[in-house]
Amino acid sequence: MKINYCDALVIGGGLAGLRAAVAAQKKGLNTIVLSLVPVKRSHSAAAQGGMQASLGNSKMSDGDNEDLHFADTVKGSDWGCDQEVARMFVHTAPKAIRELAAWGVPWSRVKEGSREAVINAKKTTITEDADRHGLITSRDFGGTKKWRTCYTADATGHTMLFGVANEALRHNVDIRDRKEALSLIHENGRCYGAIVRDLITGELEAYVAKGTCIATGGYGRVFKQTTNAVICEGIGAAIALETGIATLGNMEAVQFHPTPIVPSGILLTEGCRGDGGILRDVDGHRFMPDYEPEKKELASRDVVSRRMIEHIRNGKGVPSPYGYHVWLDISILGREHIEKNLRDVQEICMIFNGIDPADEGKKGWAPVLPMQHYSMGGIRTKPTGESQNLNGLFSCGEASCWDMHGFNRLGGNSVSETVVAGMIVGNYFADYCLSNDVTIPTSTVQRFLDKEDKYLNDILDYTGNEDIFRIKNRMQNLMDEKVGIFRDGVNLKAAVEELEELLLKTKKITVKSKERAGNPELEEAYRVPRMLKIALCVANGALLRTESRGAHYREDFLKRDDANWLNRTLTSWPNENQTLPTISYEALDIMTMELPPAFRGYGAKGMIIEHDLSEKRQAQVDEITEKMQAEGKDRHEIQHALMPFDLPMNYREKNERAGDL
Repeated sequence: MKINYCDALVIGGGLAGLRAAVAAQKKGLNTIVLSLVPVKRSHSAAAQGGMQASLGNSKMSDGDNEDLHFADTVKGSDWGCDQEVARMFVHTAPKAIRELAAWGVPWSRVKEGSREAVINAKKTTITEDADRHGLITSRDFGGTKKWRTCYTADATGHTMLFGVANEALRHNVDIRDRKEALSLIHENGRCYGAIVRDLITGELEAYVAKGTCIATGGYGRVFKQTTNAVICEGIGAAIALETGIATLGNMEAVQFHPTPIVPSGILLTEGCRGDGGILRDVDGHRFMPDYEPEKKELASRDVVSRRMIEHIRNGKGVPSPYGYHVWLDISILGREHIEKNLRDVQEICMIFNGIDPADEGKKGWAPVLPMQHYSMGGIRTKPTGESQNLNGLFSCGEASCWDMHGFNRLGGNSVSETVVAGMIVGNYFADYCLSNDVTIPTSTVQRFLDKEDKYLNDILDYTGNEDIFRIKNRMQNLMDEKVGIFRDGVNLKAAVEELEELLLKTKKITVKSKERAGNPELEEAYRVPRMLKIALCVANGALLRTESRGAHYREDFLKRDDANWLNRTLTSWPNENQTLPTISYEALDIMTMELPPAFRGYGAKGMIIEHDLSEKRQAQVDEITEKMQAEGKDRHEIQHALMPFDLPMNYREKNERAGDL
């Protein structure tokens, strides 16, 4: 048995995992990062549009602060988020972006003087003040009051990932790629590491650590049409689920992005619409103002995605060999702007569709259709990032349900969360590793390794007539067809039943090659059952949640039901032989909220079944605010009185802004 010992084990080599590893290594811990791929090829690099942080530097972001970012995040979540975590996030984000600048991320900057921008499809002149010249600038994104999304053209994730990866290497973090975690080692309610498969040799080995942090990204590949990379299969969340102890949160909360290009599904950043691009239908008509006259194309992602599908259902879609779509028109931004700030988008359109989006008129319009994009659900954690049930297991980034996104994520809050959670959770994770020792016996480690070894041998011994690739394809198509943007009880029930059947079929396959190394069919054979468990968590959670909230939209239950459903879904798999997840709920406490539930600002009013305590809590908030304002207290003191929150290190210190806001 090969055992690798370390102080801190991080599973996942994207932005969140690497930033958490830097936090641990800087505190003197021997830190190992395991990654499926070379870390600079992690899916974090795919993020294009930007990172939200309330810097308030540019003219259109003047007056921005943590309070506005917090309100946008809570409303964007449709009151599904943990408001304490949202506060922790918005307060740390400005520090994170400045840290990244120090690490070499080349943020686009404010340039003094006048420049032309497109706002609401009209050319507008914006004049930047001389004293802001050289500060980090920002662009508009959906669901925000201010232009808050900081960017490096449309390659933000790429530059951020290289900056953080280089910092990890500078601090001598031990990064090992082409390693796949198959299960977590745990005993007496505490996690001690993982059983890992080397993807080159096929060898199994154990990694034993004082603490383990999962940062493996989302589970988009349980759907067929997704912007996610092929490695985003939810395995990190699945191995936590399979402990029978750790829980997953809000797995039914799945975001669909409005503008992946058809048919490849490659994302065209929200920066296209943030910079002034518009959506057009088969007639060339700009239709979003008809549905959302205030925010138009820059409503929250869940809203825009639904409006696009609704418009297609109304007969206004553009026919194509791949089904109906609508058009994204960024030609109105002008060639100079596109080739400077949206060059990745231009390249994607040229390579995959043979069009230049800078060409004027219909010739440059890009075919787009909403597809799965982001997983709000994940490993349920405390605000410190530690599992609520399994001590020593931490999670951050998209793999976690920390839970700052609730039931819908704002654009730009994802890559922002990766580094912010990496900072915050990484420090709590490091402190845990510093104050705990490895106490697990070698015999227990051997037992977990033997179990995974036997499982792989069992798979190779299967003699059924099912095909694992067909099972996977059916799962993905089923999720698209029945657990998509629009949901209803009949289709969800059918999805759960068929997914359960598919899970049983995974033990009735035959793997043709009996080799343990270099065997893609074997890899699918042990991954797909875990993907099916994740898919069942999504579908069953959606079936049981009889309301519409954020990205979870039930056509048979159209209202957001705060009276009965203001809670977080918790999913577990306590018995490895069960074929459906166990689901319970965790109530959100209105009386501790800084921002009580209210109208979100989209669609018709009256689509909320209100909770009795919302009005009571709002009265308390108003009373405290008015009293403290009369006493001359500042916004920070008022916020602390309404909802205290904590942060590690010096992250609690006030943020500095131009104009001393």
